[in-house]
Amino acid sequence: MPHSAPPSALPKAATDPALLDLLKRIWGYEAFLPNQAEAVEALMTGRDSLTILPTGGGKSICYQLPALAKPGMAIVISPLLALMKDQVDSLVANGVAAASLNSSMTSDEKRRVVDDLRAGRLKLLYLSPERLASPDSFELLSQAAISFIAIDEAHCVSQWGHEFRPDYRNLAQLRTWFPNVSMHAFTATATQTVRDDIVAALGLKEASVVVGSFDRPNLFYRAEFRRDLVPQVRAVLDRHPGEAGILYCIRRADVESLCETLQGLGYRALPYHAGLPAETRRQHQEAFSKEEVDLMVATVAFGMGIDRSNVRFVIHTGMPKSIENYQQEAGRAGRDRLAAECVLLYGAADPVSWKSIQGEPKTPYDQHALDKIREMYRFCRTLTCRHRFLVTYFGEAFEATPCGACDVCLGEHQVLPDSTVVAQKILSCVVRVQERFGARHVAEVLKGSKTAKLLQLGHDKLSTYGLLADHAIADLSDWIDQLVGHGYLVRAGEYQVLKVTPEGRALLKGEDSVQLTMPRATVAKTVKSSEDLPLSPAEEALFQDLRGWRRTMAQERGVPPYLVLGDATLRELASRRPASDLALRAIKGIGETKARDLGDRLLEALRQGAEANGLELGGDAPLMTVAKPAPKASAPRANPTRETAFEAFGQGRTVAEVSEQTGRAASTIEGYLLEYLQEERVTSPEPWVDRETYEQVLSKANELAAERLKPIFEALGGSVSYGAIRIALAVRANQG
Repeated sequence: MPHSAPPSALPKAATDPALLDLLKRIWGYEAFLPNQAEAVEALMTGRDSLTILPTGGGKSICYQLPALAKPGMAIVISPLLALMKDQVDSLVANGVAAASLNSSMTSDEKRRVVDDLRAGRLKLLYLSPERLASPDSFELLSQAAISFIAIDEAHCVSQWGHEFRPDYRNLAQLRTWFPNVSMHAFTATATQTVRDDIVAALGLKEASVVVGSFDRPNLFYRAEFRRDLVPQVRAVLDRHPGEAGILYCIRRADVESLCETLQGLGYRALPYHAGLPAETRRQHQEAFSKEEVDLMVATVAFGMGIDRSNVRFVIHTGMPKSIENYQQEAGRAGRDRLAAECVLLYGAADPVSWKSIQGEPKTPYDQHALDKIREMYRFCRTLTCRHRFLVTYFGEAFEATPCGACDVCLGEHQVLPDSTVVAQKILSCVVRVQERFGARHVAEVLKGSKTAKLLQLGHDKLSTYGLLADHAIADLSDWIDQLVGHGYLVRAGEYQVLKVTPEGRALLKGEDSVQLTMPRATVAKTVKSSEDLPLSPAEEALFQDLRGWRRTMAQERGVPPYLVLGDATLRELASRRPASDLALRAIKGIGETKARDLGDRLLEALRQGAEANGLELGGDAPLMTVAKPAPKASAPRANPTRETAFEAFGQGRTVAEVSEQTGRAASTIEGYLLEYLQEERVTSPEPWVDRETYEQVLSKANELAAERLKPIFEALGGSVSYGAIRIALAVRANQG
């Protein structure tokens, strides 16, 4: 059985000078993150271990650092080629001898890795579980002095987990091959059942178990009933202009449809799903990783191999199939520990869709999967703190209530007055129609509708007919969904007939009470991470300049930008603005290798950026900022509607006129107008925004020192549309 170390015991690794020196020299960090030292200690002492740290908690350093500190070569098992490539590229960029062996490599590339292995030149070798099944694997690995074996994404071992992979189950043979080599499992998501299964399946001996907090305080969780998908999605996108985000859809067709719609509205988005050609998927993933595009619309096929640290938001356009899936997918936001937003848009049909995909349960594992679907829907409907819900699901206590970082704790959900009475009327109606009809029919009876079917059945004579006539059908359907989510109703059979549960009958008798929520509009409150450095407008501009410099460096090196420097490091650079090599090395995230390779060019970029934005190196930011014009957009692909719109704008026509002329939605034409203003460097807002409104927007933007739309919109009391604000800011940028 696994044993957890006493929490009060300070691991030696936390104060080991040699380990701390490596941590600083290679990764640029002065100290370990929470629970890292405990995990490192297990690897250094050669004791089997299981480490569970949340996404962004620094799992990889827990095995990469000991690999450098110990003699020999560490083997790392990883499930995806993209994940291996990212980690190997990052290590090599930091001056570490690391490599992988996989099917995508040429014969010469494989030969060089094998030569390095035999010569003892490697410190880390990454392999997939499938590669281990190759007949020559044991013979090859036996030629190296193996320091330990690390298994990443270890939840894939467990049949009780959410991403079970049979090839992972075969990893137990490593214990047979190398009985005296310690084994270490790592994952971000595992319930107690899954943890026990991992330990048993891998044959971990007297394993040290390190479990970090499952809470991600830098993430803001919000769940909304899906009413009008595109406007709800756009509301999130407009809160994060120019920032990276992932939009998850359940079906491939949904990916294609939403991505095409967003592209038509002027957003730079790409699709990703398993139905696309492998080369297309590779190109799209690479474009996202290299920050050539910031929006990826995808199925869950886009996931584990994505290591971009500065994803600022994740939108689920449908309910995931389990809490574990949600935790992992939403957790791809804010890996740099800066603030990020996670929005879940769900519908009543989502659980039905997942149950249909799952099929009838034939094994205990199938039934377990159905239980996970129900638990996920309960999360969507909960009126308790979402951070609390998630961490307690994984068996962790949660004390911080209210969390201040979810829609529930910030009061975005308004409780329906007399919720229990309304619920009793709904349940009573289900009983009166003899539990033989679905939600729509029950809502129509309560509304007092006069549909032909309802009248033919005589349901207008029921005592519950018209009981809730003052409410809309959509609201009644929503409350029925909530009662299903709370377990007072269930949907049964092919036609999803409503039936009252024993808990529902207790509620009918007044033995229980319930809270239902009112429909609401999206509220754009955000959360600040403890890692977020407050930047002045001038420093924020410098930060954006440094992001551009980072992209150039990444292109030169052929790696994703986040492997050059992370956003958190760039923000600290913009805030502190070091002027010397010594000061540069004091910045978190800049180790010796990066300081040596990038130092001179980075210091020059800081000098130029500070001068351009009216800042002093190493000094406080001035009160005034130097406005800079927006970068010129790259030329889009040929688009006849866009060309027609541009010609019409040149003739002074309005959005409404061009919308009518082209037959395209006003929102699409508005996107073309913004491109036109930027490309043609238009310096007058008229005829699209009158001069008085234009001056109002600029006055508020200057007063608030804001470039984001929401603060300006709210400061103007909602009297000026988001579209007008966008146009005004675009024109101002052209006046640079």
